[in-house]
Amino acid sequence: MATALLPNDDFYTNTDDKSLEIFSLIWLDATVNVKDTRDTEVKLRSIINHIKKFQDIKQCQQYIEQTSQKDRLVIIVSGQLGQEIVPHIHQLRQVISIYVYCMDKKSNEQWAYKFAKIKSVVVDLNELVSQITTDHKIQKKVEEPLSINIFTTNVGAGKSTTGVNGQFVFSQILIDCLLRLKSTETDKNELINCCQNEYEGNYTELNNLHEFQQDYSPNKVLSWYTRETFFYKTLNAALRTQNIHMIFLFRSFIRDIHQQLQKISI
Repeated sequence: MATALLPNDDFYTNTDDKSLEIFSLIWLDATVNVKDTRDTEVKLRSIINHIKKFQDIKQCQQYIEQTSQKDRLVIIVSGQLGQEIVPHIHQLRQVISIYVYCMDKKSNEQWAYKFAKIKSVVVDLNELVSQITTDHKIQKKVEEPLSINIFTTNVGAGKSTTGVNGQFVFSQILIDCLLRLKSTETDKNELINCCQNEYEGNYTELNNLHEFQQDYSPNKVLSWYTRETFFYKTLNAALRTQNIHMIFLFRSFIRDIHQQLQKISI
């Protein structure tokens, strides 16, 4: 079978591999109808922005295996292809959940129950979205906790044999450097452009981005950071993966967080 990505003629899907978030959704189905799943993809992108679609099982498996272990992948797969690919990817750290979308639920449940990461076998797209939405709320708390602890690193974490806490030292040096560096409008504009490119076609997040541009002020930074929007997702991912370039672009907002936390602690 020829290697191919599913066509995107009448719906934009973010297929850029350099996602600004840690979560990605992989959809593997040789026969999926793009028009039938258009509305579903709109709903899914409001949950997980980055969606990658495949028809070819080998290309899909290769993509998953080459993904960083720091990333977190949610997989949707058809019943037939699921039986082939799941045994090969189930043990990978980056794969956190799998959903089997099929026409024969009873038949596919017989093999699916053997794999703990398969969360459900569904025959209805609305049920699929509902299940992913519910599960993802829990997954985010486990896989993507608030990274504010970069400012108050646990003393026991990252301790070397010399008794020096590596994570703590790194965090303090990073924060000190960020607080000293002046931010520019050019950097802020680059950050906005990065987010606009990342969320192209995702109207929920583009609206959030527009609101952010109109409404943001330093005293609102904690409110923005605790909201389920692009700001929290991209900043958290940058801190989690130590993406220095993105952290640099976020430095004025990290400074705002630091200052607001200092005010609260006084």
